[in-house]
Amino acid sequence: MKYVLVFLCVLLAGCETVRTTTDRVFGRSEAAPETEANAEPEAAEAAPETEPVTTRPNWVGAKSTTAVLGDPSTPGRWMQTSLVDTEVTARVVVPRTGAQAYITLIPSRGPEGGGSQLSLDAMRTLLVPLDALVEVDVYAN
Repeated sequence: MKYVLVFLCVLLAGCETVRTTTDRVFGRSEAAPETEANAEPEAAEAAPETEPVTTRPNWVGAKSTTAVLGDPSTPGRWMQTSLVDTEVTARVVVPRTGAQAYITLIPSRGPEGGGSQLSLDAMRTLLVPLDALVEVDVYAN
């Protein structure tokens, strides 16, 4: 029985979900400290970081939309929505649970009240099921 318990603890410790949750709770960063010898080759290969988007949407307060999982192969924390005309950063809140995240809003075609698509990372951050329709509030400021 002891061996089964030890085996389960080791198995859970290797699980990506458990590691990311404990890293978030204990404030650990994902980047490991680098030595000076390793830092130079990677610095040449590193892509320049994108600057944060500073423009704001054309509304004040919250707008509501229903979101589903977007393309899971596209990295980042984003929501493709018809609420915006240009890429902006906004706060998204799930009213039912109170979970919130700052994400990049990407414009899409369609009516303003139409649905939106959330990235895999955004859905994980908002703690919502990946296969559900999620009602979210989008705050411009």
